Amino acid sequence: MIGPAARLAALICALLLSPTAIAAAPAAHQIRVRIEPDTHLLEGRDSIRFDTPRAATLVLSARFRIDSLLVDARRIDVRIKSVDGFQRISLPAARRIDLGWSGALAPLARNLDHRGTLTYAEPASSKNGTFLPSGSGWYPAVDGSIERYSLELDLPAEQRGLVPGRLIEERLAGGRYRARFEFRQPAEGIALMAGPYRIEERYVRTAAGSEVRLRSYFHAEIAALASGYLDSIAGYLDLYERWIGAYPFSEFSVVSSPTPTGFGLPTLTYLGIDVLRLPFIRATSLGHEVLHNWWGNGVYPDYARGNWSEGLTNFMADYAYRERDSREAASAMRLAWLRDYAAMPPGDDAPLVRFTSRTHGASQIVGYNKSAMLFFMLRDAVGEAAFDQGLRGFWSTYRFRSASWDDLRGAFERASGKNLAAFFEQWLERTGAPVLRIADAEAKPVAGGWRLSVTLAQGTPAYALSVPLAVRTAGGEITRRVELLRERGTAVIELPAEPLEVALDPELRLLRRLAAAEAPPILRDAMLAEHPRLITPAADAAVRAAARDLAARLLERALAERPNASTLLVAGLHADIDAWLAGEAMAARPAMLAATRGSAQVWTARAGDGRTIVLVSVRDAQSLVALTTPLPHYGRESYLVFEGARMLERGTWPAQPQVWKIMGPE
Repeated sequence: MIGPAARLAALICALLLSPTAIAAAPAAHQIRVRIEPDTHLLEGRDSIRFDTPRAATLVLSARFRIDSLLVDARRIDVRIKSVDGFQRISLPAARRIDLGWSGALAPLARNLDHRGTLTYAEPASSKNGTFLPSGSGWYPAVDGSIERYSLELDLPAEQRGLVPGRLIEERLAGGRYRARFEFRQPAEGIALMAGPYRIEERYVRTAAGSEVRLRSYFHAEIAALASGYLDSIAGYLDLYERWIGAYPFSEFSVVSSPTPTGFGLPTLTYLGIDVLRLPFIRATSLGHEVLHNWWGNGVYPDYARGNWSEGLTNFMADYAYRERDSREAASAMRLAWLRDYAAMPPGDDAPLVRFTSRTHGASQIVGYNKSAMLFFMLRDAVGEAAFDQGLRGFWSTYRFRSASWDDLRGAFERASGKNLAAFFEQWLERTGAPVLRIADAEAKPVAGGWRLSVTLAQGTPAYALSVPLAVRTAGGEITRRVELLRERGTAVIELPAEPLEVALDPELRLLRRLAAAEAPPILRDAMLAEHPRLITPAADAAVRAAARDLAARLLERALAERPNASTLLVAGLHADIDAWLAGEAMAARPAMLAATRGSAQVWTARAGDGRTIVLVSVRDAQSLVALTTPLPHYGRESYLVFEGARMLERGTWPAQPQVWKIMGPE
């Protein structure tokens, strides 16, 4: 999902293609499609051609009827099998297939929340917007094949629409809007968007010398934002051309959606109107979407062997922008990644190599954040110059081809001259992360200074780690990296001054499971909990109903009734919450969250037995109802104050790094 610095998952239901399919000659579509948003009607004709005769299975949504079908200009009897709402049409070997189809699109679902957009795959239309996802069966896709296409789009005069690719022409004629597009590169399906758009356009000359057409397709209520978005897109094209290589397409468009959508497709991004209004999106998520035209839409992940593109894009966009802001901002993002990881139940974890696309919060933590941390550690391991050289080599070798994690590793090995097999194996193929601690530390004076011995311990089986240590000495702080290859090891560090304390990885440069003090509770602890329990102390019926609705929207799992649940969501009126805290002998409401501030206060706490508790304290039932939409977007926070649905204040409880105080010699 698009959040303050994150992108929604890749296009829902996109075809997950094998490397064999990527290498094969693509099918070539010539599509003509007419859409009537008022009546939800779609009529289409497609001429599909192959370089050589081949058998094919077409996949079309069961909501459409087949009006005509010719195979090499002949009518034939065909076998149609219906599976999970799709028609699978098996055809004999041929060079050309001509098919006409028509039917009713689904009404556009305006009540979807951000989580719902990840799994909604219906081709849908209304006057305010049309979205036909590539995996929805809105056109006859060739099963298991990549596709090139040209497409002619026919809409009512007040509508505008597009598909990924190059705009060849557009015109108004006979009370209709018509546009023609082509996409000559291999594509993982075709998505179509339309709406009552106002278009703003400009051409820019990129750093590589290419002319690129930039466009915004915005609803009227946000049309004034268009110029600023086009400015930002031009800046991102320049940034990534200099970093990676030439932009691979002729244009880039930003398109508004009436639903909370956020997809990155070749040559465009499709973002919800409310997302586009957010002031930080131009500086965060927009660049992420532009970068996906290199990673994901320019080099295709070999999904059968894992999706590396989300993590690499997260690292080179969202995280890179924090690094440009400051060292502290970058460290704060790494802390947020590791806090998210600490909040994820171990049973939800999975090897990174198994990640293909985001479907829920845990998959984002693995596929986006854990993956981005891998690239951060890789850059530390090979150096920035070799890392950037590896990126450029990877791009030039695999442009418009499928590539796996192994291919990516090979590019970095060639650039750095290092064997990275063990590094990639432990971070890709193992579930979990090391639990690392300082087991002992002692120092003694030696000729010319001091000798510090630090014993580190981790779980089993051991990871091969290069562990950063920060030693505070009488003469200042000194940072060293020490190697830990077994479950326990002692490193000796020579120092010019007396060491006073040693901190374990204080800048959070290693992927690891944080200790409790390093990861104070955040809202995501409850959102991802395996067996969350809801408590509504002494609340009236309206508050109890609103609390259940909030829990259904906030939590990823069904509520559990077990009294020993490890995570509690406690919701009620201010007086009820204060009485519950007193009855449980827990700390009172934090002073910064006085009940007189705002209509609702939300905060996390950790009970003496280790349980995580999220408290939602409200003025009245309506204040609780107002939280159902905004609260799920603040999973990384420890406390929040709201007035209605408007967030007034937020923050996280401070993290305490692992520090060992060194006693002087006896």
